[in-house]
Amino acid sequence: MPRKALELGPLAVSRLTQPGLHMVGGVAGLGLQVLPTGGRTWVLRATIGTRRREMGLGGYPDVTLARAREAAREARDAIRRGIDPIEAGRDARRALKAAPPPMMTFRSAAKAYIAAHEASWKNRKHRDQWTATLRKYAYPVLGEVDVAEIELPHIMRVLEPIWLTKTETAKRLRGRLEMVLDWATAREFRAGPNPARWRGHLDKLLAKPSKVRRIVHHRALPVDDLPGFMQALRSSEGAGARALEFAILTAARSGEVRGATWSEIDTTNRLWTIDGARMKAGREHRVPLSDAALRLLAALPSGGPEEPVFRAVLGGNLSDMTISAVLRRMGVDAVPHGFRSTFRDWAAERTTYLNEVAEMALAHTVGNKVEAAYRRGDLFEKRVEMMRDWAQFCEGGQPSRAA
Repeated sequence: MPRKALELGPLAVSRLTQPGLHMVGGVAGLGLQVLPTGGRTWVLRATIGTRRREMGLGGYPDVTLARAREAAREARDAIRRGIDPIEAGRDARRALKAAPPPMMTFRSAAKAYIAAHEASWKNRKHRDQWTATLRKYAYPVLGEVDVAEIELPHIMRVLEPIWLTKTETAKRLRGRLEMVLDWATAREFRAGPNPARWRGHLDKLLAKPSKVRRIVHHRALPVDDLPGFMQALRSSEGAGARALEFAILTAARSGEVRGATWSEIDTTNRLWTIDGARMKAGREHRVPLSDAALRLLAALPSGGPEEPVFRAVLGGNLSDMTISAVLRRMGVDAVPHGFRSTFRDWAAERTTYLNEVAEMALAHTVGNKVEAAYRRGDLFEKRVEMMRDWAQFCEGGQPSRAA
């Protein structure tokens, strides 16, 4: 048995910096190996059977002097019982590697992914769309399947039945399958390539979405029909009719109008300011209010700053269906969002306003990154004139202003 060295304390051990093996005492054969690079690790020298062996006990200072001595005593106890602690450690590591990973079903992985990421999504509608598409198309096939077992045939069983008939839905679903499986891989519930990936994989097996997708535009009212429609709309009663009228006058999205509160309205400065959190592009949007829009607001019941401008009968915000129902009752073959297309057609065909002014009025994102970097303003003054002319056209006038 090796001779016991002088027993060193923690402070003395911390000062061992000369490369080489320094015996620290307390347990026979225990030393601190100082490497030329400056790294330090614990080593136990012992005779196992007929062989002299060196056993690593971990790095210093992560493994303290006290813990190294404890581990060294445990190793020497094992040797006395006829156990090779080095081989025992290797066997334990091999068994751990061979053990199957914990099982997680695709349904559980999807729910975990949604819970982890929904805080970064713009609204609840996005979460509902995620849940609805997975529940309808993915869970019947993959719901109870271990994510570690999901391969290409599983993915094709989900996507092929709807790829040609519901291409846009299928495209979004494929992306969601890929993200859930990527999450499962990152959390070590599965390994290997993602069978839902598109580039270099599914793009060889499924038709390109743009080649099969049937683009369906929002049904919109022709420009020439708008003044007559607005006259009929003003004779309709109810908050839904007023909300639709306001959406048309401001060229805003239905959700932006339904979520409007009185705190966003500044009648003195003829301005409606929508917080970026409520905008599709995630940026604050300023909307100039025409005389017609201000008259509409003045006729509404007033409320507190955080009260909705257009209140439902039982309180709270209007539903999307409430505004759509106005068009159904009027027998008009259009959807609320389609009036933004009518506005865009009017700007392009009946005025000489620049394209950029109309796009800014619609709060569209600038697609060209270089252009976006240089165009930092919101063309507000030009949009004041545009929305005034738009309101005049809605009332039957035919302005044609340049900007």
